[in-house]
Amino acid sequence: MAVQNSLVNRQTKTGLTAYLTQDAVKKQINSVVGGKNGTRFISSIVSAVQTTPALQECTNPSILSAALLGEALNLSPSPQLGQFYMVPFDNKKKKVKEAQFQLGYKGYVQLAERSGYYKKLNVLAIKEGELIRYDPLNEEIEVELIEDDVTREETPAMGYYAMFEYENGFRKTLYWSKKRMLAHAEKYSQAFKRNGGAKSLELLEQRKIPENEMWKYSSFWFKDFDGMAMKTMLRQLISKWGIMSIDLQTALDKDMAVIHEDGSAEYVENEQEEENVVAEQELHEISEGSGKSEAQNFGNADEALQPVRETDGQMSMEDAFFSQP
Repeated sequence: MAVQNSLVNRQTKTGLTAYLTQDAVKKQINSVVGGKNGTRFISSIVSAVQTTPALQECTNPSILSAALLGEALNLSPSPQLGQFYMVPFDNKKKKVKEAQFQLGYKGYVQLAERSGYYKKLNVLAIKEGELIRYDPLNEEIEVELIEDDVTREETPAMGYYAMFEYENGFRKTLYWSKKRMLAHAEKYSQAFKRNGGAKSLELLEQRKIPENEMWKYSSFWFKDFDGMAMKTMLRQLISKWGIMSIDLQTALDKDMAVIHEDGSAEYVENEQEEENVVAEQELHEISEGSGKSEAQNFGNADEALQPVRETDGQMSMEDAFFSQP
């Protein structure tokens, strides 16, 4: 998915537009995209990068590699569509900024839908007072959703529910209480745990954090806990019980990674702690919590979740990226 060695070693001193029009780079693009779509592909990359100042500081090869992977999966880099993102990352080991490929919530939906196996794929935050009963043995749920959209939006979540149903009728559901999701975030996100975890989130929700301390809570587990929780639910559900196409397997394997010249993925977060948080985050379950709840269809899906990699020095760049309209 990436360019050759001689190109990888060139940093961002060359403008992205000029870089993308070099003969060797155009050849690489055409081998993946094809001649007809080359102009459209280059235009989409330049547009995405122009709206993100921090992304402009990343190495051109890392931007191209992330974009080529998204293109190979037939996903759009447009932040508005939320299918995949090229997110700036400060690689302290290499002393450069690189772009990571990060699969968006709608990217999961797109790839699962294209497989042809799924009749339904739903995910939903269950609000306080909505859950009547959940039977984890038979995976049956009974809820009474708050009818008023504004009231429901303002009501805190008590848990998270995801489900899928195959065309052949096989159905699988998953529910995590908010307590279990908090434990998951604290175990697998160093940024969340390091800055107080569940206790700090509660203070944030109560607006008790002083304005001059808000910079500590730039992790999206703090900024959009429900969004991160629903993305986690989809990954847990699909990776454990879903039928995955080759494209979906590739996307899950390389989600939140810097893509190298040979197509391999490098999970560079938290190297100093010798823990690959992102790689493990969605692959292991916390041994506590319970199950419960309900959901929504492709057409009614919530806003695209904003994927994140919580790494020292990265969040301010992610904030700049995801704050784009």
